[in-house]
Formats: sequence, C-alpha cells, structure tokens
Amino acid sequence: MAKFKGAIIVDIDRCKGCELCVGACPHDVIGMATEVNIKGYKYAFMAHPESCVGCANCAVVCPDGVITVYRKKIEN
Repeated sequence: MAKFKGAIIVDIDRCKGCELCVGACPHDVIGMATEVNIKGYKYAFMAHPESCVGCANCAVVCPDGVITVYRKKIEN
C-alpha cells in the first residue's frame, strides 16, 4: 500500500472555530489556536503536521470550505 504525506492550509480569516475538523481528523493533526482571527474566532491549524496523511476528512466536514488539503506520495 502506498504511503502519503499530507498538509492542510486553513484560511484563518474565514475559519469560525466550529472544531468539526478536529473531531473528523483520525490522526489528531488539527488543533485550535489560542489566538483569534480578525473576526474574533479561534481558528484551526496543523498542530501535528508530521502525522497528516492527507485524508481530507477535515475539508469534507468543514461547513465553510476553508480547508485545502495537499497530498504527496512517499516513495519507498
């Protein structure tokens, strides 16, 4: 089975801090920032980027579509 390395980009200024992505991530990659964005919400970010496999569960459940997922195949 192929292995993948993933990464996510969160549009911080549009994130409402609903935390749905945190619960949807099977590898506990996403955390919530202690700072707030321009609208006053805590926003999602990659707390543990080394664990991301690019499954895109976070992007699928995001109600505002602020998460972009990148995925790269790792050569063995």
